Amino acid sequence: MVRAGWTYLAGEVALSLAIGCGSQPAPTKTAAAPQPVVEVKAAPATPIAEKKSELGWETWDPEWDRILEEALPEDLLKSTRVSRDVRLYCPRFGVLAEADKRAFWAYFFQALAGAEAGLKPTANIRHTEPEVAVKDKVTKRMVRSEGLLQLTYEDSDRYGCDFDWDADRRLPEHDPAKTILQPKNNLTCGIRILDNQLIAQTKPLLSRTSYWSTLQPGTISHKVFAKQMANVPKVCRVDPATEQAKAGATNGSARPTGKTEMAASKPASSPK
Repeated sequence: MVRAGWTYLAGEVALSLAIGCGSQPAPTKTAAAPQPVVEVKAAPATPIAEKKSELGWETWDPEWDRILEEALPEDLLKSTRVSRDVRLYCPRFGVLAEADKRAFWAYFFQALAGAEAGLKPTANIRHTEPEVAVKDKVTKRMVRSEGLLQLTYEDSDRYGCDFDWDADRRLPEHDPAKTILQPKNNLTCGIRILDNQLIAQTKPLLSRTSYWSTLQPGTISHKVFAKQMANVPKVCRVDPATEQAKAGATNGSARPTGKTEMAASKPASSPK
């Protein structure tokens, strides 16, 4: 009887503990901090984008501006070093609003994609020049430059880009479903590469050792890129407030005064 009593009591205690544990309020989850909203401005069209649009050909997608502007790291927006590096193309970069800085970079990458791939997201080229005709350590085949910014699968290891060779190897070379050809993956990888060049390696924007030959001064590719930088956002070179003030002054000086208007409207007296 004593053993049975103890067994019964132990069961009651276990039951009450189980109920007590179950009645505890569930821990509340801390809500994730809201992500800051990025103001996006459409970048102007590069010369090649304008031409392709006139011909009715596939050209730069404004959605790619948004992808680029939302992915830009703080370093490319606020670093004084970056302001000096881009001075050739955007002298006022250092005093621009953040949205205008983002628009400049969107234009920059559009120009880079124009010089590198003709704005064609499925561009896929195997170079034969000895300095670049090497084996890709990821694909184990000769390196191919692919997508809008002409990148390689090795960049997934070097810069943490979202390229999946295991998935892409089964797809045709120019299949837009390939991870390396998808504009978002390609463009955001390009941002990582440029950030590495300017910030991590502290190299100038135009460098003999830049990842892209289009950013290497003295090359034919660089000349092509330079032409595409002709339509940078206007705020890069002109202060809107100053321009507005000049326009107001010009309009004011061109407008006749009240006395002048009266004199002009008064009929000339006939000679005596």
